[in-house]
Amino acid sequence: MRFLQAIRVWAKKIKRDSVTLWFAEKHPRTPKLIKFLGMFVVAYALSPIDLIPDFIPVLGYLDDVILLPALIWLTVKLLPMDILIVCQQQADDWMQEKQAKPASRWGIVFVVSVWAVTAVVLWNWVSF
Repeated sequence: MRFLQAIRVWAKKIKRDSVTLWFAEKHPRTPKLIKFLGMFVVAYALSPIDLIPDFIPVLGYLDDVILLPALIWLTVKLLPMDILIVCQQQADDWMQEKQAKPASRWGIVFVVSVWAVTAVVLWNWVSF
C-alpha cells in the first residue's frame, strides 16, 4: 500500500509541476531558454493526444512514465527558485479552484504535426 501511495503522491506532484510550468511560461522574469523548454513540455504534457499512442505495447506508456516526468523535472529544476515558488503557488491555487488541469491546443498541433511529418517521411521512404 505504501508503494501505491507514493506513486499517487508522485503523480500529483508531476501534475502540479506541469501546471507550474504553464504559469512560469507566462512569468516575465523566466529566462528565455527555460521559457522555450517549458512551452514545449507544457504543450506536450497538457495535450490530450500522445506522441506515442498508449495502445502500443510498452512504448505507449514510455512517454507518460519516463520521458514526460523527466522533462518536467528538468525544467522545474532549471527555474530560478523565486519564480518557482510563485508559480507553484499559482498552480496550487488554480488546481484547487478549477479541480482540473488546463488543456493545450498547441500540444495537439505539435503532436499532429509530428505524426504528419512522420507519415510523409515513411510514405516517401516506402514509395521509392
